[in-house]
Amino acid sequence: MTIEEIWPRYRSRLRAFLRSRVSNPEDAEDLLQDISIKVFTGLPALQDSAKLQSWLFQTAQRTIIDHYRKTGRRAPPHPDDLWYAKDDPSTRQDLEACVEPFIQSLPPEAARILTAIDLQGVSQRDYAAAAGIPYSTLKSRVQSGRADLRKAFEDCCGFTLDARGNIAEYHPKPDSCKKC
Repeated sequence: MTIEEIWPRYRSRLRAFLRSRVSNPEDAEDLLQDISIKVFTGLPALQDSAKLQSWLFQTAQRTIIDHYRKTGRRAPPHPDDLWYAKDDPSTRQDLEACVEPFIQSLPPEAARILTAIDLQGVSQRDYAAAAGIPYSTLKSRVQSGRADLRKAFEDCCGFTLDARGNIAEYHPKPDSCKKC
């Protein structure tokens, strides 16, 4: 068999295979060209034509692996480029001082649950078992309590978040927060 006989028959299937495993369509096209070169150079070594299809797709799979290995070996980022990783301890300390008062301002059941789970470190499963509450119900109550806690913070302060959703800075709203 020659490349001229094989390539028209398998090119579209190989392209679909590549596109299902490589997110960038341009990369998939580049890899398809790489595979065509490998097929052209490796075809004379293929002794059993019955194994042609599996050989083609193994070649494609190895080409994909090589692609990801090559793109994954980029130099690590410089620490100065990681602007989002910088943490302002004073901002964190200021806001940590408000957590307990805000939790205590929630309805009593939500305050008990969040105090036990988020401040004292009790696992949700253990709390649910001790309180006789189904675990799924407790999870819903924890989510609801945390949403109420977030609203309490947002009612008190304006927040600026970074690209990862972390608090970059905050500004207390004038005359709107008396809980902290």
